[in-house]
Amino acid sequence: MPLLTVSALMALPFVEVWLMIVVGGWIGVPWTLAALVSSMILGVAVLRRAGTRAFRDADRAMSSGEPPRGGLLDPLMLMAGGVLLVVPGFVTAVLGLLMVLPFTRPLLRWAFAGWARRRVRRMQDRMQEEFVVRGATVPGPDTHTGAGGFGPRPGTDDTSSPARGRVIQARFEPEEE
Repeated sequence: MPLLTVSALMALPFVEVWLMIVVGGWIGVPWTLAALVSSMILGVAVLRRAGTRAFRDADRAMSSGEPPRGGLLDPLMLMAGGVLLVVPGFVTAVLGLLMVLPFTRPLLRWAFAGWARRRVRRMQDRMQEEFVVRGATVPGPDTHTGAGGFGPRPGTDDTSSPARGRVIQARFEPEEE
């Protein structure tokens, strides 16, 4: 997969230049340049607006002590779309517009959430396999264990297993200056 991504990123400038030549031959060079410059101006405007709104939401969330209302994915998509609009080219402009338009963002958010869920599930499976290879187990969500899900059950003394290591019960308190 990384090789495919690197290959696509290396081919992107060639595709963009070829597409600019094709569009320039179709609608003319001045209109092609006008389209590219207007997409850059639109990208800068989107970046300024998204950055201002993200900063304002983050400031409001930090002052109230609550997480941001709309989440972080929408401002990130707006900023990424703005950057793609600023990059000269028609392929990047189309991708940027898909990220910026309000009626395509929910679909992209749904697709990204599904991709992230699959990715996390694969990571958990790999982690489980690695723990099994090393002779340990990963506690499930239904097991009651101490220390945030890791370590022996409270009240048990499971230091006899050499694979588990030694467990030291402790409590941390911040120091006051």
